[in-house]
Amino acid sequence: MNIFVLVKRTFDTEEKITISGGKIQDDGAEYIINPYDEYAIEEAIQVRDAKGGKVTVVTIGGEDAEKQLRTALAMGADEAVLINTEDDLDELDQYSTALILAEYFKDKEVDLILAGNVAIDGGTGQVGPRVADLLGINYVTTITDLKIDGTSVKIVRDIEGDSEIIETSLPLLVTAQQGLNEPRYPSLPGIMKAKKKPLAELELDDLDIDEDDVEVKVETVEVFLPPKKEAGRILQGELSEQVKELVNLLHSEAKVV
Repeated sequence: MNIFVLVKRTFDTEEKITISGGKIQDDGAEYIINPYDEYAIEEAIQVRDAKGGKVTVVTIGGEDAEKQLRTALAMGADEAVLINTEDDLDELDQYSTALILAEYFKDKEVDLILAGNVAIDGGTGQVGPRVADLLGINYVTTITDLKIDGTSVKIVRDIEGDSEIIETSLPLLVTAQQGLNEPRYPSLPGIMKAKKKPLAELELDDLDIDEDDVEVKVETVEVFLPPKKEAGRILQGELSEQVKELVNLLHSEAKVV
C-alpha cells in the first residue's frame, strides 16, 4: 500500500504565546509535530505493518520543519518529503496549503492519506478534506477506528460525543481523532535509523506551481491574546441574600439577564 501522512509543524503545547506588533513571536520557541498528526503517523505505521507497503510523511514549510520529519521517520515512517516554500511564499492558508499538497499527489499512486483532525495552532480542520476534494477521492474525518480489507474500509468516526460506522473504499483520506491509537515514542534505534532514511526536498517550481496560483484567500486582520480571567467572587450572607446579589450582578455586570 502507498500510505501518506500530512504533517504540520506547530508550537509546543507548553509554549507561552507572545504577540508583538500584531504578530506572534516565535523567536526561541519550541516546535513539535502537531499532536493530532501523531495519531495519523501511528495509524499509518500500523496499517503498513499489517498490510505491507510504505509510509511517506509530507509537510510544507521551511528548513526548520526537517526536525519534525526526522521525528516521524524515527517513529517508523519510511520516507519524508519537505515542500519548501520558505523562499517563495510569505504565508499560507488552508486553500494554498491544500492546493500545493494536491499538486504533489496528482501524479502519485495513492491508496491512503492520513492527517490530523485539526492543527492546534489554527484548528480549522480544512486541509485534509480540501486535499481529498481536489484529488477526487473519498474522505472521512475524526476517525477513531480504521479497518481495511482489500479495497474496502470500515471506519468508526467521532460525532460530538457519539460515534457512527461508515463503510467506504480506497483510495481514501482520513483525519485522525484522539482515541484512534496511542502514538509511539521514537526509540534510540529508530532515531539512528531516521538519519539514513530518505528525506526529499521540493520547491514550488518542482511542482509546476506559480506563486500567483497559491495566493492566500484569507487575510488576518488582527492577532490578539484572550483577555485575562478576572478572579472569581465569593458571595457572603444568607442564601436568599446571595441569590438576590447574584441576580443583580448577572443583570448589571455580566449583562446576561
